[in-house]
Amino acid sequence: MPRFITRRAVVVLAALVLVALLGLWGASRFNVNPTHAPGEVIDQFEGVPVYYNGAINHVDGRSLAPDGYNIGLRWQCVEFVKRYYYERHQHRMPEARGHAKAFFDAAVADGALNAARNLVQHRNGGASGPAVGDIVVFAPWLFNPYGHVAIVSRVDADAVEIVQQNPGPFGTSRERLPRVLTTDGRTQLGTERVLGWLRLPAAAAASPKL
Repeated sequence: MPRFITRRAVVVLAALVLVALLGLWGASRFNVNPTHAPGEVIDQFEGVPVYYNGAINHVDGRSLAPDGYNIGLRWQCVEFVKRYYYERHQHRMPEARGHAKAFFDAAVADGALNAARNLVQHRNGGASGPAVGDIVVFAPWLFNPYGHVAIVSRVDADAVEIVQQNPGPFGTSRERLPRVLTTDGRTQLGTERVLGWLRLPAAAAASPKL
């Protein structure tokens, strides 16, 4: 009897895992949220729209600037971040392509220039905490091998709000990440998935496009 119960438990567990994996596979390729349609404006930050994408792997063509500068695949997270920096700050990244995880260069020292993005890179847990307008970079995880990027929209003493595109069919465009200040004044943001944040050099940040 115990052996039978064990076998049945294994079969049930395997079936549940299979159903979960199939659900994740479907949600990554098809819009399973009937309340929104891909391309629908669901939020905005400083006048820059945030579009609903539906399935996280859905792509609706490519966004290009009038002169051909690559902004990104519609409506992925990278597309919003680059569109925000282009429209708000007229900022062009020297490396115009790449997945979200490529925004953070582990070889760049804390507070040094990330030349591929022409932005100053700060490490999570480093000397400089996040500021409004920074790009937060998330590492890949099991069900998202490409990583994720978002914009800091608000900074409070105990949390940081981000605005994001393509968080998933039922995800929200705004999310709060816990912010912890260490005894030596450093900032730890969210979980270990938060690699760090990128910021405009001081001169460029002082004169955003209005």
